[in-house]
Amino acid sequence: MHADWLSGIPALPDHPIMLWAFALTAGAALFFAMGAALRILRSRLQQRAETPGHPLARSLSEVLRRTNSVVLLILSMLIGAAIVGAPLPWSGRNAQHLWFVLLTLQIALWLDRAVDVGLDHALASRGQVSTVTATLFRFLLRTLVSVIALLAMLDNLGVNITALVASLGIGGVAVALAVQTILSDLFASISIGLDKPFEAGDFIVFGQVAGSIEHVGLKTTRIRSLGGEQIVCSNTELLKQTIQNYKRMQQRRIIFTVRITYMTDVDRAAAVPALIRGQIERQPDTRFDRAHLARFGENALEYEAVYYVMTADYNRYMDIQQNINLGIMRDLDAAGIALALPERIVHLPPAAPSDEAPA
Repeated sequence: MHADWLSGIPALPDHPIMLWAFALTAGAALFFAMGAALRILRSRLQQRAETPGHPLARSLSEVLRRTNSVVLLILSMLIGAAIVGAPLPWSGRNAQHLWFVLLTLQIALWLDRAVDVGLDHALASRGQVSTVTATLFRFLLRTLVSVIALLAMLDNLGVNITALVASLGIGGVAVALAVQTILSDLFASISIGLDKPFEAGDFIVFGQVAGSIEHVGLKTTRIRSLGGEQIVCSNTELLKQTIQNYKRMQQRRIIFTVRITYMTDVDRAAAVPALIRGQIERQPDTRFDRAHLARFGENALEYEAVYYVMTADYNRYMDIQQNINLGIMRDLDAAGIALALPERIVHLPPAAPSDEAPA
């Protein structure tokens, strides 16, 4: 007898049809029981996820949602057949292969969902990431899970995967060499998406190019230049450049020079730094740093001033600098100090006296 609880039924339990009837009944009961257990577990995880301090509960609930009903049903029937002892239409070794394939398939489905959930959390924690980069990264990870699961199934079924893996490796090297430039740009796109040296809308300068980022693609990045034309640059070549990202500038350091004539006396020349400082501090969104008589120029006294504009807006900086320049001109005019003009004094030697006496 295959089960003690069937000992009271004469002869029928040993019949294959009856055994499979009991096996299907047990499998169906087990299927509904496991389904109910999974629903209860997911409900408990969702309730736990609503309380702070349990960030993994919602992720586990999403992973369990990927449980395949067909796989679960077949596993339930196999368990029911094993409990009742129903004869299988294949050998025991084939049954072991089926067990392994089903379990591997379900684990692969859970891992596939775990990749999606984990990647969503990772990208959310890093802020906005390019959709193209996120899609590519997701595709690579899910492909890796699928390939590993497929190779494990083939190996369990007796397929020699060593030669298969070796041929795939050789083919992969050949393909990688053939599409080396494309792959380089693809990985550069992933690097841009994860590291985010710039994003769409940022104003960048590199080499002789200055413009706003319009789109970061798999292979190229499109930039709208100040002249209005669109510049298309390879992602790999772009990352090789030193990039200045002006959108992320928090403040702008400004250095400018004021030149006054050498005809200015010492006392009035000494008052010029305070005059410049007053004009800078009079402007909003500025922080004064220094102002000094920096050097004796070729034809003027040169004052160097440094201040900070507490905004990255270039137009705002130009408005402030214009107000400072006009204010300095007014203060110098009121103090009787003249701005120096470019000039050059040429000294000619006196003409030599002529030896010839006038006629």
